[in-house]
Amino acid sequence: MTSNGNQAQLDLIESSPHAGQRYWGLVEVIEEGENYRINRIEIKPKHRIKPQIHYHRSEHWVVVSGTAKVNCGDEEKLLHRNESTYVPVATLHSIENPGAIPLILLEIQNGEYMGEDDTERPYDLT
Repeated sequence: MTSNGNQAQLDLIESSPHAGQRYWGLVEVIEEGENYRINRIEIKPKHRIKPQIHYHRSEHWVVVSGTAKVNCGDEEKLLHRNESTYVPVATLHSIENPGAIPLILLEIQNGEYMGEDDTERPYDLT
């Protein structure tokens, strides 16, 4: 059984508009506050999240399982289990799973504004 406080947190996570299936995998909100969000992200093998920029929040990614190919600004690097990277505010970034197993990472978002309308995808043609 959960306490009322824990149940309220679970209800928030399950009802978050930021969670759900994507073409590239799955996002699960672990915890959410006014100026932060912690997500569990699973990226399918040979899939990627398109390049994007956030102007009001930074992100920190920690690889739990698999291999991540990260582009952040002008830098490209491979990250493996228990390695991490920081994405500063207003920096073009993307992540892909070049491997054969799902890439699982924890994403910690932190900033003064957490709305999805702060996500710009400069290479989208739509």
